[in-house]
Amino acid sequence: MTGDVPPAEPAKRQADVLAKVDDPRLEEYRRAESLDLIPFYRELDGEIGPTASFQGRPVVMLGSNNYLGLTTDPRVRAAATLAVERYGTGVTGSRLLNGTLPLHRDLEELLADWVGTEAALVFTTGYTANLGLLGSLVGPEDAVVVDSAAHASLVDGARFSGGTLRAFRHNRPNSLRRALRSWREQPDAGGVLVAVDGIYSMEGDRAPVAEVSAVCTDYGARLLVDEAHALGVVGPQGAGAAAAAGVRADLVMGTFSKSLASCGGFVAGPRKVVDYLKITCRPLMFTASGVPAALGAALEAARIARVEQWRREAVAARAERLRRGLAELGYGVADRVEGAVVAVHVGDNWQAGLLWKSLLEHGVYTNCAIPPAVPRALLRTSVMATHTDADIDRALDAFSAARA
Repeated sequence: MTGDVPPAEPAKRQADVLAKVDDPRLEEYRRAESLDLIPFYRELDGEIGPTASFQGRPVVMLGSNNYLGLTTDPRVRAAATLAVERYGTGVTGSRLLNGTLPLHRDLEELLADWVGTEAALVFTTGYTANLGLLGSLVGPEDAVVVDSAAHASLVDGARFSGGTLRAFRHNRPNSLRRALRSWREQPDAGGVLVAVDGIYSMEGDRAPVAEVSAVCTDYGARLLVDEAHALGVVGPQGAGAAAAAGVRADLVMGTFSKSLASCGGFVAGPRKVVDYLKITCRPLMFTASGVPAALGAALEAARIARVEQWRREAVAARAERLRRGLAELGYGVADRVEGAVVAVHVGDNWQAGLLWKSLLEHGVYTNCAIPPAVPRALLRTSVMATHTDADIDRALDAFSAARA
């Protein structure tokens, strides 16, 4: 034997979790930023109504989900203020522990009655509502079958559940039928939940809920309808797309950050499902409860939304005026409008950014959506019940000028 020391092995390269931030897409982002073409994370100067203030100048607001125009309604403001005066600015706890107030009970009872279910459960955000619902009800042996255009929270909820995630072609019931048939042919297939948006957030088109429900019945699947962009806007008393189609979905989800002038979300369905969520749903049990102001505002907004039919009629009229005017200007829009959203198809990311900036310079604020959020770049415009015809005409003048 000798006293020689064996040569050291080459050091193994250690992976760095932060290395992924050296993403080539950031170069394009910074280039767009240098040209002032970034349409994201922009700061607005004050309240957001039919018009808003951007960098000190007024703009027609076509980039808000305030569909019924209730964020500035004096009754909703007063309800939020009263909730703060009575309960303070926060509850400092989860729903499970000390974060449940009478406001929760009143709001849950109203929501369940509104969408026609036995019970409802209020969450701090709409995202956590979908995450918690799917994560609690769908097990590893089960499947979630989502529309390919379904909201990210539904997709992430399916992944969180640990079950099988499958998708069917957007608004194609026959594609859903094939997906469910394939799942039922698996020898160890468990239960299956089909998830669709009542109205899709980017394109603004409505799901064929009646046809989807019929396919679910044929294959013993449960149906979840995410009514985030439909509640308050369509259906009897604004109860959503499922109610408009005459369908009683197994589960209904909705949010407060659109028509209900606040922030939060809910799940509605059979009472036994709601009770099960109360004892199993981690995103509910381990998230702080929504602040009293948000609950008070949502409760009052929901009361108003149910009974003031003129708001739904105004949304439909303004959206159709905008859609028709854009079509006459030669923009790529749908043949009909289904709710408050009117998508303007552009296709190219840079062209979408340039159009967004031009519109802003002409006094109109829109939303720019690019892949992977959408298949092809578009400008997402949306109207409010409180927009006037003059507001829409100003916006159309800006679209005309931007096209010149």
